Amino acid sequence: MYVSLLKAKLHRACVTDANVAYEGSFGIDIELMEAVGLHPYEKVLVANLNGGARFETYAIPEPFGSRYMVANGAAAHLVSPGDRVIIMAFCQVEESVARDGKHRPRILRLNEHNEPITNLSRTPTTEEIASMLEG
Repeated sequence: MYVSLLKAKLHRACVTDANVAYEGSFGIDIELMEAVGLHPYEKVLVANLNGGARFETYAIPEPFGSRYMVANGAAAHLVSPGDRVIIMAFCQVEESVARDGKHRPRILRLNEHNEPITNLSRTPTTEEIASMLEG
């Protein structure tokens, strides 16, 4: 049996643009995509911390180091520039891997300029978990 686990997360990313005229997708700085192991065109779940909307789309790379986070197509109706979002991708792993605790998601917490402030690609401490929940 397989279970779905969090693979990658960009926590509190700041939307830099929203473009309804584009076909669809969510543009993410390729440097940040690589940091958490997201692939171009990989399915992502985006949760808007400002308005509460959640939507699925796919990631497309924005220029390296640009810190762009761009909602395109229909998703542009669900976020506005300046909104903070959580971008997540999931993977399927064997239940035994999930049970033994060997799987670890790659997580970056970002500031309002989409600069990494916390890298949680390892097991977070109790203090780090509390900080993420507060913030």
